[in-house]
Amino acid sequence: MTREKVDKMALIVAARFNTFDAAEAAASQLMAAGMTADDLFTFFVNPADKPGPHPAEDPASGGAWIGAAVTGLVGAVIGALIGSVFGLTAIGIVGGAGVGAYVGSLAGALRTLGRQRPPRSPVGGAAPPAANAGRPSGVLLAVHVQAQDEQRIAHLLRDAGGQEVERAQGRWEDGKWQDFDPLGSPDMKRDL
Repeated sequence: MTREKVDKMALIVAARFNTFDAAEAAASQLMAAGMTADDLFTFFVNPADKPGPHPAEDPASGGAWIGAAVTGLVGAVIGALIGSVFGLTAIGIVGGAGVGAYVGSLAGALRTLGRQRPPRSPVGGAAPPAANAGRPSGVLLAVHVQAQDEQRIAHLLRDAGGQEVERAQGRWEDGKWQDFDPLGSPDMKRDL
């Protein structure tokens, strides 16, 4: 492979943004300043306690399923009792179960919506994460840089609203930071 495709220990400067739109705006500014698309990689970092590709799970979904199951069963029992009292057929049982499941899913979702979520990553001028504390969740814009451009790119990221600007050594391949460790603590340098 050529050096352009694989750089074993590439110098990477990265910053966390609150949204993909903010990271894309910063990427546009970097491209206007001379960076290429192959040197930019934007991705979402999951919270440390929520590994996997879907960090934004809906907390109401678990309650909705439990509510639907429990209330659906209760609805089925009530439907069966009403059916036997009024001489109805299986339609009464199925109807009771369906209505019970719907009401239960709604009640379960509403019950869990009011619960407080765990705190998100620090915002603004908060202190950087402690060593081995992992990375805060958010959108990370990573930039493959040459040593002479490190300071300039770090300042551009910060000026574009980037938080927790960091320096890293990693494997940059096919326009991506291939060996990124979401559980590792970022190397925050004061001079960046």
